[in-house]
Amino acid sequence: MRIAVDAMGGDNAPGVVVEGSILAAREYPFEILLVGPQAILEGYLKNYNIGKEKISLINATQYVLMDEIPADAVRKKRDSSMHVCARLIKSGRADAMVTAGNTAAALAISRSILGKLKGVSRPALASIIPNMNDATILLDVGANAGSCMPEHLLEFALMGDIYSREVLGKDKPRIGLLSVGEERTKGSSITKEALPLLEKAPINFIGNVEGKEIVNGGADVVVCDGFVGNAILKFAEGASVMFFHVIKTEINRSLSAKIGMLLAKKALKAFTKKLDYENYGGAPILGINGACIIGHGKSSANAIKSAIRVASEFVSRDVNKSIEKSLLEMKQKIDIQLLSNEEE
Repeated sequence: MRIAVDAMGGDNAPGVVVEGSILAAREYPFEILLVGPQAILEGYLKNYNIGKEKISLINATQYVLMDEIPADAVRKKRDSSMHVCARLIKSGRADAMVTAGNTAAALAISRSILGKLKGVSRPALASIIPNMNDATILLDVGANAGSCMPEHLLEFALMGDIYSREVLGKDKPRIGLLSVGEERTKGSSITKEALPLLEKAPINFIGNVEGKEIVNGGADVVVCDGFVGNAILKFAEGASVMFFHVIKTEINRSLSAKIGMLLAKKALKAFTKKLDYENYGGAPILGINGACIIGHGKSSANAIKSAIRVASEFVSRDVNKSIEKSLLEMKQKIDIQLLSNEEE
Protein backbone atom coordinates (compact mmCIF):
# COMPACT_ATOMS: atom_id res chain seq x y z
CA MET A 1 0.00 0.00 0.00
CA ARG A 2 1.19 3.50 -0.83
CA ILE A 3 -0.01 6.64 0.96
CA ALA A 4 0.57 10.06 -0.62
CA VAL A 5 1.23 12.73 2.01
CA ASP A 6 0.92 16.46 1.32
CA ALA A 7 4.20 17.61 2.85
CA MET A 8 3.25 21.28 2.51
CA GLY A 9 -0.14 21.08 4.23
CA GLY A 10 -0.61 22.47 7.74
CA ASP A 11 0.52 25.30 9.98
CA ASN A 12 3.79 23.53 10.80
CA ALA A 13 4.63 22.08 7.40
CA PRO A 14 6.84 20.75 6.07
CA GLY A 15 8.95 19.88 9.13
CA VAL A 16 6.22 18.27 11.24
CA VAL A 17 4.71 16.48 8.24
CA VAL A 18 8.08 14.99 7.31
CA GLU A 19 8.63 13.87 10.91
CA GLY A 20 5.17 12.29 11.09
CA SER A 21 5.74 10.50 7.81
CA ILE A 22 9.04 9.13 9.16
CA LEU A 23 7.25 7.85 12.26
CA ALA A 24 4.62 6.14 10.10
CA ALA A 25 7.20 4.64 7.75
CA ARG A 26 9.06 3.12 10.68
CA GLU A 27 5.94 1.69 12.32
CA TYR A 28 3.71 0.60 9.43
CA PRO A 29 4.42 -1.80 6.54
CA PHE A 30 3.60 0.51 3.64
CA GLU A 31 5.31 3.10 1.48
CA ILE A 32 4.96 6.85 2.01
CA LEU A 33 4.95 9.13 -1.04
CA LEU A 34 6.00 12.50 0.35
CA VAL A 35 4.78 15.23 -1.99
CA GLY A 36 6.23 18.74 -2.19
CA PRO A 37 9.21 20.73 -3.53
CA GLN A 38 11.84 18.01 -3.79
CA ALA A 39 14.84 20.15 -2.89
CA ILE A 40 13.17 21.35 0.30
CA LEU A 41 12.07 17.87 1.33
CA GLU A 42 15.51 16.40 0.70
CA GLY A 43 16.90 18.95 3.12
CA TYR A 44 14.56 17.72 5.86
CA LEU A 45 14.99 14.02 5.11
CA LYS A 46 18.77 14.11 5.38
CA ASN A 47 18.34 14.41 9.14
CA TYR A 48 16.73 10.96 9.30
CA ASN A 49 18.03 7.49 8.64
CA ILE A 50 15.25 5.98 6.56
CA GLY A 51 15.40 3.67 3.55
CA LYS A 52 14.22 4.86 0.15
CA GLU A 53 11.98 1.80 -0.08
CA LYS A 54 9.88 3.26 2.77
CA ILE A 55 9.67 6.92 1.68
CA SER A 56 9.74 8.27 -1.86
CA LEU A 57 9.77 11.94 -2.82
CA ILE A 58 7.32 13.22 -5.43
CA ASN A 59 8.03 16.72 -6.69
CA ALA A 60 5.38 19.45 -6.64
CA THR A 61 6.34 23.01 -7.50
CA GLN A 62 3.42 24.73 -5.75
CA TYR A 63 1.47 24.46 -2.50
CA VAL A 64 -1.89 25.69 -1.24
CA LEU A 65 -1.90 28.35 1.46
CA MET A 66 -4.05 27.80 4.55
CA ASP A 67 -6.20 30.85 3.76
CA GLU A 68 -6.29 30.41 0.00
CA ILE A 69 -9.62 30.62 -1.83
CA PRO A 70 -10.56 27.04 -2.85
CA ALA A 71 -11.48 28.02 -6.43
CA ASP A 72 -8.04 29.59 -6.88
CA ALA A 73 -6.36 26.49 -5.47
CA VAL A 74 -8.22 24.32 -7.98
CA ARG A 75 -7.67 26.47 -11.07
CA LYS A 76 -4.41 28.33 -10.50
CA LYS A 77 -2.26 25.82 -8.63
CA ARG A 78 -2.49 22.64 -10.67
CA ASP A 79 0.97 21.55 -9.59
CA SER A 80 0.32 22.05 -5.89
CA SER A 81 1.17 19.25 -3.49
CA MET A 82 -2.58 18.66 -2.96
CA HIS A 83 -3.22 18.34 -6.69
CA VAL A 84 -0.30 15.97 -7.11
CA CYS A 85 -1.51 13.77 -4.22
CA ALA A 86 -4.97 13.47 -5.77
CA ARG A 87 -3.52 12.72 -9.21
CA LEU A 88 -1.36 9.98 -7.73
CA ILE A 89 -4.56 8.29 -6.53
CA LYS A 90 -6.26 8.87 -9.88
CA SER A 91 -3.35 7.27 -11.75
CA GLY A 92 -3.15 4.31 -9.37
CA ARG A 93 0.29 5.21 -8.04
CA ALA A 94 -1.14 5.85 -4.55
CA ASP A 95 -3.97 4.22 -2.64
CA ALA A 96 -4.83 7.18 -0.40
CA MET A 97 -3.79 10.72 0.47
CA VAL A 98 -3.31 12.65 3.70
CA THR A 99 -3.22 16.42 4.11
CA ALA A 100 -3.32 18.79 7.07
CA GLY A 101 -3.73 21.75 4.76
CA ASN A 102 -6.60 24.00 3.73
CA THR A 103 -9.72 21.88 4.29
CA ALA A 104 -11.95 23.66 1.76
CA ALA A 105 -9.24 23.42 -0.89
CA ALA A 106 -8.66 19.72 -0.15
CA LEU A 107 -12.39 19.09 -0.55
CA ALA A 108 -12.54 21.00 -3.83
CA ILE A 109 -9.39 19.46 -5.30
CA SER A 110 -10.20 15.87 -4.33
CA ARG A 111 -13.72 16.16 -5.70
CA SER A 112 -12.50 17.83 -8.91
CA ILE A 113 -9.83 15.23 -9.66
CA LEU A 114 -11.24 12.04 -8.15
CA GLY A 115 -14.96 12.64 -8.63
CA LYS A 116 -17.75 11.07 -6.60
CA LEU A 117 -18.64 7.47 -5.91
CA LYS A 118 -21.52 6.03 -7.89
CA GLY A 119 -24.80 6.96 -6.18
CA VAL A 120 -23.33 9.77 -4.06
CA SER A 121 -24.78 13.22 -4.67
CA ARG A 122 -22.71 15.07 -2.06
CA PRO A 123 -19.55 13.85 -0.30
CA ALA A 124 -19.39 14.54 3.44
CA LEU A 125 -16.57 15.28 5.85
CA ALA A 126 -16.74 13.08 8.94
CA SER A 127 -15.15 13.94 12.29
CA ILE A 128 -14.63 11.73 15.32
CA ILE A 129 -15.72 13.39 18.57
CA PRO A 130 -14.73 11.82 21.93
CA ASN A 131 -17.71 10.90 24.12
CA MET A 132 -18.24 9.41 27.58
CA ASN A 133 -17.75 5.85 26.30
CA ASP A 134 -15.55 6.01 23.20
CA ALA A 135 -16.33 8.28 20.24
CA THR A 136 -19.11 9.61 18.03
CA ILE A 137 -18.89 10.20 14.29
CA LEU A 138 -20.32 13.60 13.34
CA LEU A 139 -21.05 14.33 9.67
CA ASP A 140 -21.15 16.49 7.70
CA VAL A 141 -18.69 18.93 9.36
CA GLY A 142 -17.96 21.24 6.47
CA ALA A 143 -18.10 19.72 3.02
CA ASN A 144 -21.60 21.13 2.48
CA ALA A 145 -21.88 24.50 4.18
CA GLY A 146 -24.86 25.44 2.01
CA SER A 147 -28.33 23.98 2.23
CA CYS A 148 -28.77 20.21 2.21
CA MET A 149 -31.74 18.24 0.97
CA PRO A 150 -33.30 15.39 3.00
CA GLU A 151 -31.79 12.88 0.56
CA HIS A 152 -28.31 14.22 1.32
CA LEU A 153 -28.78 13.62 5.05
CA LEU A 154 -29.88 10.09 4.21
CA GLU A 155 -26.66 9.52 2.27
CA PHE A 156 -24.61 10.95 5.13
CA ALA A 157 -26.29 8.51 7.51
CA LEU A 158 -25.48 5.53 5.32
CA MET A 159 -21.86 6.58 4.82
CA GLY A 160 -21.44 7.26 8.56
CA ASP A 161 -22.92 3.84 9.35
CA ILE A 162 -20.42 2.14 7.04
CA TYR A 163 -17.42 4.06 8.38
CA SER A 164 -18.45 3.29 11.97
CA ARG A 165 -18.72 -0.42 11.22
CA GLU A 166 -15.74 -0.87 8.92
CA VAL A 167 -13.16 1.42 10.58
CA LEU A 168 -14.30 1.87 14.20
CA GLY A 169 -15.55 -1.69 14.55
CA LYS A 170 -19.09 -0.91 15.76
CA ASP A 171 -21.29 -3.94 15.11
CA LYS A 172 -24.62 -2.09 14.83
CA PRO A 173 -23.96 1.65 15.19
CA ARG A 174 -26.81 3.82 16.43
CA ILE A 175 -27.55 6.57 13.91
CA GLY A 176 -29.16 9.81 15.09
CA LEU A 177 -30.47 12.83 13.19
CA LEU A 178 -29.41 16.06 14.89
CA SER A 179 -32.37 18.24 15.85
CA VAL A 180 -33.57 20.63 18.55
CA GLY A 181 -35.55 17.90 20.29
CA GLU A 182 -36.31 14.20 20.13
CA GLU A 183 -39.94 14.69 19.13
CA ARG A 184 -40.88 14.12 15.49
CA THR A 185 -42.57 17.51 15.35
CA LYS A 186 -39.34 19.38 16.16
CA GLY A 187 -36.60 20.46 13.82
CA SER A 188 -36.22 22.29 10.52
CA SER A 189 -38.30 21.46 7.46
CA ILE A 190 -35.30 19.55 6.06
CA THR A 191 -34.82 17.35 9.13
CA LYS A 192 -38.57 16.68 9.33
CA GLU A 193 -38.53 15.46 5.73
CA ALA A 194 -35.35 13.45 6.30
CA LEU A 195 -36.73 11.61 9.33
CA PRO A 196 -39.06 9.19 7.47
CA LEU A 197 -36.34 8.51 4.89
CA LEU A 198 -33.88 7.48 7.57
CA GLU A 199 -36.53 5.34 9.26
CA LYS A 200 -36.85 3.30 6.04
CA ALA A 201 -33.11 2.98 5.51
CA PRO A 202 -31.26 -0.28 6.30
CA ILE A 203 -29.51 1.21 9.34
CA ASN A 204 -30.00 1.23 13.10
CA PHE A 205 -31.73 4.61 13.14
CA ILE A 206 -32.71 5.83 16.64
CA GLY A 207 -34.53 9.00 15.57
CA ASN A 208 -33.91 12.64 16.35
CA VAL A 209 -31.13 13.37 18.84
CA GLU A 210 -30.09 16.56 20.60
CA GLY A 211 -26.56 17.93 20.62
CA LYS A 212 -25.83 16.48 24.04
CA GLU A 213 -25.94 12.95 22.58
CA ILE A 214 -22.74 13.69 20.64
CA VAL A 215 -20.70 13.78 23.86
CA ASN A 216 -22.71 11.57 26.21
CA GLY A 217 -22.53 8.54 23.94
CA GLY A 218 -26.23 8.39 23.12
CA ALA A 219 -25.48 7.83 19.43
CA ASP A 220 -22.56 6.37 17.48
CA VAL A 221 -23.19 8.49 14.38
CA VAL A 222 -24.87 11.91 14.34
CA VAL A 223 -26.01 13.38 11.03
CA CYS A 224 -26.40 17.08 10.21
CA ASP A 225 -25.67 19.56 7.43
CA GLY A 226 -22.16 20.94 7.00
CA PHE A 227 -22.86 24.40 8.39
CA VAL A 228 -24.22 23.06 11.68
CA GLY A 229 -21.58 20.33 11.89
CA ASN A 230 -18.69 22.73 11.36
CA ALA A 231 -20.06 25.11 14.02
CA ILE A 232 -20.29 22.21 16.49
CA LEU A 233 -16.77 21.06 15.67
CA LYS A 234 -15.26 24.53 16.16
CA PHE A 235 -17.18 24.96 19.42
CA ALA A 236 -15.89 21.61 20.68
CA GLU A 237 -12.31 22.60 19.84
CA GLY A 238 -12.67 25.90 21.68
CA ALA A 239 -14.36 24.30 24.68
CA SER A 240 -11.54 21.77 24.97
CA VAL A 241 -8.89 24.52 25.00
CA MET A 242 -10.88 26.50 27.57
CA PHE A 243 -11.36 23.40 29.74
CA PHE A 244 -7.65 22.64 29.99
CA HIS A 245 -6.83 26.32 30.52
CA VAL A 246 -9.21 26.51 33.49
CA ILE A 247 -7.79 23.31 35.01
CA LYS A 248 -4.22 24.58 34.68
CA THR A 249 -5.15 27.97 36.16
CA GLU A 250 -6.93 26.44 39.16
CA ILE A 251 -4.11 23.97 39.84
CA ASN A 252 -1.60 26.81 40.02
CA ARG A 253 -3.66 28.76 42.55
CA SER A 254 -2.65 26.76 45.61
CA LEU A 255 -0.22 24.16 46.96
CA SER A 256 -3.07 21.81 47.89
CA ALA A 257 -4.34 21.89 44.32
CA LYS A 258 -0.87 21.04 43.02
CA ILE A 259 -0.63 18.11 45.45
CA GLY A 260 -4.06 16.94 44.35
CA MET A 261 -2.95 17.12 40.75
CA LEU A 262 0.05 14.92 41.49
CA LEU A 263 -2.22 12.34 43.14
CA ALA A 264 -4.55 12.38 40.13
CA LYS A 265 -1.77 12.54 37.54
CA LYS A 266 -2.44 9.09 36.07
CA ALA A 267 -6.16 9.75 35.68
CA LEU A 268 -5.55 13.20 34.20
CA LYS A 269 -3.09 11.73 31.69
CA ALA A 270 -5.67 9.18 30.55
CA PHE A 271 -8.31 11.92 30.35
CA THR A 272 -6.04 14.15 28.26
CA LYS A 273 -5.23 11.27 25.90
CA LYS A 274 -8.93 10.58 25.34
CA LEU A 275 -9.59 14.19 24.34
CA ASP A 276 -6.45 14.58 22.22
CA TYR A 277 -7.33 14.83 18.51
CA GLU A 278 -3.89 13.45 17.66
CA ASN A 279 -5.06 9.96 18.56
CA TYR A 280 -8.01 10.02 16.15
CA GLY A 281 -5.97 10.63 13.01
CA GLY A 282 -8.08 12.83 10.81
CA ALA A 283 -11.40 13.36 9.09
CA PRO A 284 -12.19 11.26 6.01
CA ILE A 285 -14.04 12.70 3.03
CA LEU A 286 -16.78 10.12 2.54
CA GLY A 287 -18.27 9.76 -0.93
CA ILE A 288 -15.34 10.68 -3.20
CA ASN A 289 -13.86 8.09 -5.55
CA GLY A 290 -10.68 7.74 -3.53
CA ALA A 291 -9.39 7.93 0.02
CA CYS A 292 -8.59 11.37 1.42
CA ILE A 293 -7.94 12.02 5.10
CA ILE A 294 -7.80 15.63 6.31
CA GLY A 295 -5.82 16.31 9.47
CA HIS A 296 -6.03 19.29 11.79
CA GLY A 297 -4.12 22.35 10.59
CA LYS A 298 -2.10 22.33 13.80
CA SER A 299 -1.28 18.62 13.52
CA SER A 300 1.81 17.40 15.32
CA ALA A 301 4.07 14.67 13.98
CA ASN A 302 2.11 12.08 15.95
CA ALA A 303 -1.17 13.37 14.50
CA ILE A 304 0.24 13.02 10.98
CA LYS A 305 1.27 9.46 11.77
CA SER A 306 -2.23 8.70 13.05
CA ALA A 307 -3.81 10.22 9.92
CA ILE A 308 -1.64 7.98 7.75
CA ARG A 309 -2.80 4.97 9.79
CA VAL A 310 -6.45 5.98 9.32
CA ALA A 311 -5.88 6.32 5.56
CA SER A 312 -4.49 2.78 5.40
CA GLU A 313 -7.47 1.43 7.38
CA PHE A 314 -9.90 3.20 5.05
CA VAL A 315 -8.30 1.49 2.04
CA SER A 316 -7.71 -1.96 3.56
CA ARG A 317 -11.33 -2.20 4.72
CA ASP A 318 -12.63 -1.13 1.32
CA VAL A 319 -14.93 1.56 2.70
CA ASN A 320 -15.75 3.00 -0.72
CA LYS A 321 -16.93 -0.34 -2.10
CA SER A 322 -19.22 -0.74 0.90
CA ILE A 323 -20.64 2.77 0.39
CA GLU A 324 -21.50 2.12 -3.25
CA LYS A 325 -23.06 -1.25 -2.43
CA SER A 326 -25.15 0.16 0.42
CA LEU A 327 -26.41 3.10 -1.65
CA LEU A 328 -27.52 0.72 -4.40
CA GLU A 329 -29.31 -1.53 -1.92
CA MET A 330 -30.96 1.50 -0.32
CA LYS A 331 -32.33 2.76 -3.63
CA GLN A 332 -33.84 -0.66 -4.28
CA LYS A 333 -35.26 -0.91 -0.77
CA ILE A 334 -36.94 2.44 -0.21
CA ASP A 335 -37.65 3.56 -3.78
CA ILE A 336 -35.98 6.97 -3.61
CA GLN A 337 -34.43 8.89 -6.46
CA LEU A 338 -31.01 10.15 -5.36
CA LEU A 339 -29.54 13.32 -6.75
CA SER A 340 -26.18 12.06 -7.99
CA ASN A 341 -26.95 12.65 -11.65
CA GLU A 342 -28.19 16.18 -10.98
CA GLU A 343 -25.15 17.48 -9.14
CA GLU A 344 -22.16 16.70 -11.32
